[in-house]
Amino acid sequence: MSRNPNTSTAYDFRMRDSLVGAQMLFVAFGALVLVPLLTGLDPNVALFTAGGGTLLFQSLTKRMVPIFLASSFAFIAPIIYGVKTWGIPGTLCGLAAAGLLYVLLSIGIKLFGSGFLQRLLPPVVVGPVIMVIGLILAPVAVFMALGKTGDGAVILVPQAKALIVSMVTLLTTILVSLLARGMFRLIPILIGIGVGYGVSIPMGMVDFAPIFEAAWFAVPAFVLPEWNLQAVLFIVPVAIAPAIEHFGDILAIGHVTGKDYLKEPGIHRTMMGDGLATSLASFLGGPPNTTYSEVTGAVTLTRMYNPAIMTWAALFAIVLAFIGKIGAILQTIPVPVMGGIMLLLFGAITVVGLNSLVKAGDDLTEPRNLSIIALILVFGMGGMAFDVGEFSLKGIGLAGIVGVVLNLVLPKGVGAKE
Repeated sequence: MSRNPNTSTAYDFRMRDSLVGAQMLFVAFGALVLVPLLTGLDPNVALFTAGGGTLLFQSLTKRMVPIFLASSFAFIAPIIYGVKTWGIPGTLCGLAAAGLLYVLLSIGIKLFGSGFLQRLLPPVVVGPVIMVIGLILAPVAVFMALGKTGDGAVILVPQAKALIVSMVTLLTTILVSLLARGMFRLIPILIGIGVGYGVSIPMGMVDFAPIFEAAWFAVPAFVLPEWNLQAVLFIVPVAIAPAIEHFGDILAIGHVTGKDYLKEPGIHRTMMGDGLATSLASFLGGPPNTTYSEVTGAVTLTRMYNPAIMTWAALFAIVLAFIGKIGAILQTIPVPVMGGIMLLLFGAITVVGLNSLVKAGDDLTEPRNLSIIALILVFGMGGMAFDVGEFSLKGIGLAGIVGVVLNLVLPKGVGAKE
């Protein structure tokens, strides 16, 4: 009995989409799990919330945009500080609130148009905030590359061995990003971690016992947030940077597919989807979500524009979240391997912020711009803090708030060069 040719064709398309979806998750995997590994969150939870967040995004955007959402690098510094200061539940409260800021921005875009976001958060604010995010983490990267804990207080690996592993990891990541072709060029972090892990095994840095002890099937270690006002005020301003990046990512995928997603489904819908996906992740113990440019690059390379592919990628992420041995393997990655990746990553974040200022083409020495940029950088990097009782506002959160307020209150054009 022969199969209906239409049924056979539909089956073939579903099989193709599912395989491409698995490939898209592979592209995102290295960056996806890097954030929880660096911040102390559970990588299996991050897999689950990336999949769940992507599905939520798709439902809010009418399944029109081929985008995958996963862990945001912009929140690494505040999560590290928050976990150390308030614990994971308190930090998650701040992360959930950051997602709600996206929602408020999406409402503003709906009411006042897409230009509202660019007027509220111009490059002169967003650029230096992104730079602070990268620079404030530089000591953490160096300490870990040297085999120490992130604060440099404890030596975990002898420095000589740590430097060999971290430098091999760093060099591999750079060479792959420069010389690799095709899909391999999209996964330099994953390849760098793999090579660094392989080098560290004969040096006695990897303990395989947790892998053998871990169950194949395990429910991810979900964590609920706890109310913490300090965490909210500290972390919410960090959402300024990824909000603007979201705008750029939607433009980028629109150029790839030849569609104007700013109009349909609308940037307000995509921003809303990103924000609610971030809040969903935070309510389960995962890192905030953001649209992944790596996956956009993979879409460009494969020319597979069907949003259903991202549905498959999301479903695969959710399935992998319940495989306990995956989390156990990730937890055995030595500190110097992560340090090697971070040396490049945090520097790259700083360059992204600098590039946004350069591309804007504004005169950075004009008094208004100079004041905003200077105070964001110095307040963020110099340890400036405002304390009221037990409440303290400092770091990236303070830098973001200072930038937004100065941009709103300082008059434009006064003191500008003729």
